[in-house]
Amino acid sequence: MRKLFALILVLTLLPLIPVFAENTAPAEPSVTLSPEEWVKQHVDENTPLSIEVVPYDELPPVVEGQHHYLLLCIDQWVRDARPDGIGVPKYATGGRKDMYGNTDGIVLLTLDTRAHRIMLTSFIRDALIKKTNLEESSGEDKYGRINRVYNDYGPEVLCRIISQHIGVRVEKYILFTFKQIANIVDYLGGVEIELNEAEIAALKYTVLRGTVTDPNGHDLQSGGHHPAGVYTFKTTEWAEKQNRVTEANQKDDASKVVKRTGGCSAVLYMRIRKFGGGGDFMRTQRARTVLSLLADKCRTMTWEDAKALANNILENNNKTNMNLDDMIQAAEYAFSLRQCTIEELRIPMEGAVRSHHYAGMATQEVNWPYCREQMYDYLQNSFLVADDDDLDF
Repeated sequence: MRKLFALILVLTLLPLIPVFAENTAPAEPSVTLSPEEWVKQHVDENTPLSIEVVPYDELPPVVEGQHHYLLLCIDQWVRDARPDGIGVPKYATGGRKDMYGNTDGIVLLTLDTRAHRIMLTSFIRDALIKKTNLEESSGEDKYGRINRVYNDYGPEVLCRIISQHIGVRVEKYILFTFKQIANIVDYLGGVEIELNEAEIAALKYTVLRGTVTDPNGHDLQSGGHHPAGVYTFKTTEWAEKQNRVTEANQKDDASKVVKRTGGCSAVLYMRIRKFGGGGDFMRTQRARTVLSLLADKCRTMTWEDAKALANNILENNNKTNMNLDDMIQAAEYAFSLRQCTIEELRIPMEGAVRSHHYAGMATQEVNWPYCREQMYDYLQNSFLVADDDDLDF
């Protein structure tokens, strides 16, 4: 009842404060083709539809109280960060070269301190995007897969391209390797994930002994039947001993050793693509699942714990444009929202995507204007959310 009263009050007062609304609400996207209309516009297999994006200087300011952080993970366990100020890496023959890894994990974390919301928006790795404001554009539209932008142009350009495609200004990013993601999972004490039979079959041949146990407490690598249910991804004492032996035998840089840990197995879970159907769409869902579960583990943290985690992330990433103050500020936002339910969105959503081939690449053609509309509605829900704790009548 109090929430309903608050909503009526907000809607009643809204016309009285046009300046406030104008300064905080994102620009509403223009009406575009419905999914049914869009799919009829197909040209041919090698010619994508022209992609309409928002010019960067026309992007609206970030909504008051909403804080966006782009979380990226490259498809490498260990890899040096891409240096600043370099061109597109190429072979001597002129072809594109994967020097620094492709961002197969792309998730936008939104912390809304005004409406008390935490939102995770994931992007499929092979979505076709328009390369905007790049030197190679030279007057004609250029397209490519979203996961290749970091390797070719850097994380700042990826932030800008994502911003223009979804209509939301994104500036802060943190980029990780697989090993760094695993380290964070291990730092938080592992994670418990509900697995179905297809996922169990996929992991049984990839995870290492001593890192995953089934609902009955049996190691996933042991013989016998392993039922569907909640599995624990956590490094056992036996695996810890094996890791110490491996590290002692490492003659080169021990920091580059990929150990057998629950965190590593959680990364392998997020990487499942060919088992159980769904392909990359289910892969993005698994990434959101692990992030949500890790967020759940943080609900009981003290402020000191939260600051320690922020420091751990700052020390344990491949590349970021966030300094310690930025990280602590983000930790403060997250700490204040730690009791919120995690909301999730996938881009592209159902009906706004179709398989496509472009320049010899398997890609997913996306109805970006429609996705911008959905993103706008998703974030606009913030204005209709009120918590009882915020009201004192």
